Amino acid sequence: MPEMPAPAGDAAALAPSADEPAIEGTVAAPVRKRPKPGERRVQILQTLAAMLEQPGAERITTAALAARLEVSEAALYRHFASKAQMFEGLIEFIESSVFTLVNQITERDAAGAAQAQKIAAMLLQFGEKNPGMVRVMVGDALVFEHERLITRMNQFFDRVEGQLRQCLRSAADANGSIAPTVEANLLASGLTAFIIGRLQRYARSGFRRSPTEGLDQLLPRLTA
Repeated sequence: MPEMPAPAGDAAALAPSADEPAIEGTVAAPVRKRPKPGERRVQILQTLAAMLEQPGAERITTAALAARLEVSEAALYRHFASKAQMFEGLIEFIESSVFTLVNQITERDAAGAAQAQKIAAMLLQFGEKNPGMVRVMVGDALVFEHERLITRMNQFFDRVEGQLRQCLRSAADANGSIAPTVEANLLASGLTAFIIGRLQRYARSGFRRSPTEGLDQLLPRLTA
């Protein structure tokens, strides 16, 4: 399951080479390598996601984020124009990761209820492995941020529901439903609500209640 890639670490202190005599009585100061382009952005997003995993972390200030990174707030704004833009970076990671996996499922498995079940399970597994992202997905971390961020996450789940609808429409056709579109709409809506509810429970339990609990028994019933 995708997780945000780790940036390369700082370089170790440089020691004198064998050809260079050490200067007696001095200690070489550690030399820090300047982060590569884009590396600091990833580090900021990783740190923000990690902070969102902590209790009471629904609202994180740029001052707290800068302190965790041991940089100034001005340094953050060299990479992101605003805190909202940082959250957009997390949303982009969620969208890219989830829909890459959705595409893999739809290309590999025949359309139908089993495909819808795999998509639902994948989303909940993604949340379980990325708890900080869950606070973004369910909107808890976005309450005090720009409204466009909540709109974008709503659109994310609308897109998920649309994909589930396609899978379940195929299943309804195969089962000889007299109203396959209506049936698929109802099941996709219910399954999406189940996914969101499980993620919300996971976040609001302090990440103690697993979102994947009992999926093997529940998903076949929700897509029947």
